[in-house]
Amino acid sequence: MKAYLRLTWAQLLLFARNKNVLIWSFLLPVLMILAIGTLMGGGGNQFKIQVAMVDEDQSEASQSFIKGLEQVEGIKMSHYSSSEGMQQVKKGEADLLVVIKKGFGTHISDNKSTTDTEQVVLYLDESNPTIAEVGSTLVNQELDQLNKELTNFQPVVTMKKVNVQSRPLTYIDFIVPGILSLMIMSNNLNGVAATIASWRERGILRRMQGTPLSSASFIAGQMTARVLLNGLQALVVLLVAYLFFDVHVYGSWALLIAFVFLGTLTFMSIGFIIASLSKTPESASPIAGLISFPMIFVGGIFFPIRDLPDILQPVVKAIPIGYLTESLRSVMNEGATIVELWMPALVLLGWTLVSFIVAAWSFRWDVD
Repeated sequence: MKAYLRLTWAQLLLFARNKNVLIWSFLLPVLMILAIGTLMGGGGNQFKIQVAMVDEDQSEASQSFIKGLEQVEGIKMSHYSSSEGMQQVKKGEADLLVVIKKGFGTHISDNKSTTDTEQVVLYLDESNPTIAEVGSTLVNQELDQLNKELTNFQPVVTMKKVNVQSRPLTYIDFIVPGILSLMIMSNNLNGVAATIASWRERGILRRMQGTPLSSASFIAGQMTARVLLNGLQALVVLLVAYLFFDVHVYGSWALLIAFVFLGTLTFMSIGFIIASLSKTPESASPIAGLISFPMIFVGGIFFPIRDLPDILQPVVKAIPIGYLTESLRSVMNEGATIVELWMPALVLLGWTLVSFIVAAWSFRWDVD
């Protein structure tokens, strides 16, 4: 026990004296949060459609229609001539071209229904069906509203919209738990694999072997130090996210730290296994990268797991990163409890136990 505590303290001192650890463990996650939050405007939940507007009528009615369209959430409008607007769409600088034909105002003042000529023409690129559908829907909604006002339309059946999302969540709320998960995986899987392989090559582990220290105590000491480091990292990241982007933890802090703890143990154990299988640091890093890099894209870090192709769903359910990311996100954004997250906790605990046993069994003090 005494050797375990001393080893833990020694590892914490090494972390404090290593500038690279401080930069990669604290500065990089904070910069990622600040960069993503700034680029997303502190929210990132608004879908923007770039609209090129051409007003050939230049009437009071056309200006009123344009003003109403500009106020539609999701539309960003710029004004051009007919030829310039078409070029903007062809170059991809604009998603839609809306042309208000001459006579628009006169047609409205006459208040006559006709299908002979169109007063508004919409040009779009249907090779991008999502943009085309959303853009045309937004323009049609504004035209529909105008037609209802002109005809004094009175609806017979109405609908009431109720927002069931009680918390104002944005993309930055989604991404912060993902960055925490990414940080835990990268620091422990990649960091441990390279560090332990380097110590073995430099003979540091060989000298430790001459002491009464067992491999299990050595691994446990490393894990404890990194759990404390990751806990501090999580607090720093969450503090920055709260101060700059008003990101909250709606669930239990104890449960959140518990999942940080489980994630750290899981990926550290995997890192020890990689270090044991690698003869040199040069081979350890690529192996760790080969395992961790695909997890970045299938672990729900930057986009929801449900959006992944069906063929990848069995893979996601077999690896720990998805369970860690979704658990952190559920605790932070939904206030989930252990009753709701017992399955991810059980999976991570299983990964931890199996990986720790394999790591302790395969651990080598020396290169040979």
